[in-house]
Amino acid sequence: MKIERVDDKTVKCFLSNEELDEYDIDYKDFVLRSDKAKEVVQEIIVQAEEAVGYKPPRYSFDLQIMMLPDQGLLLTFSEREPESDPLIECLKEMKKVLLKAREKVGLPAPQASGEQPGPVPGAEQPVPQTPPAPVSKPEFAVFAFASVRDVISYAQALPGNLRIDSALYEMDDTFYLCLGKGRASYERYSRACIQALEFGALYGAEEQLLLRLEEHGACLIQAKAVKKLKG
Repeated sequence: MKIERVDDKTVKCFLSNEELDEYDIDYKDFVLRSDKAKEVVQEIIVQAEEAVGYKPPRYSFDLQIMMLPDQGLLLTFSEREPESDPLIECLKEMKKVLLKAREKVGLPAPQASGEQPGPVPGAEQPVPQTPPAPVSKPEFAVFAFASVRDVISYAQALPGNLRIDSALYEMDDTFYLCLGKGRASYERYSRACIQALEFGALYGAEEQLLLRLEEHGACLIQAKAVKKLKG
């Protein structure tokens, strides 16, 4: 296990394939936050304290997981500030993924709002620039579930008149539910995403995840998965 300190609130840990076999754990355990994954995370935090003087987060932390083909996993821990509203936290996570997607295709990040300083008298004024288009609210997310029973329980907990888009995939013994806003209001769609966290875990909010599922997974229900599972 190789641990590297990035800054006061961030640490990286590399787990080789041999170590993953030794722990009897893999990528999906961390995605689904299994008990085995929680034990390994706690062990990593303890070792990080001893090896690089890492201080455990006061509240909670974000865990980023990167697969390194033929090598292992790279885990990045970063402290997360507390949020009073779980809806905001989920949307922030989804928006973060979308911002990364914008960067990959070369689109500018949105500028922070706030009053700009006025012109200086007598100074040459810059040519007005067209502001970048604001980042739209995320309208697509993929959630991972440990079993199809969890997916059904989630579907049955949703309102019957919720008009969202949904599809169900299975890959590596994990079930992935793709949720799109569809014709639902953004508030109702957001609440559906929050409710999904009670039964599964947020897998991501990038279109490429859907392409990966289509290529490597099995499509169990192509459309209206939530409605069909609700019965």
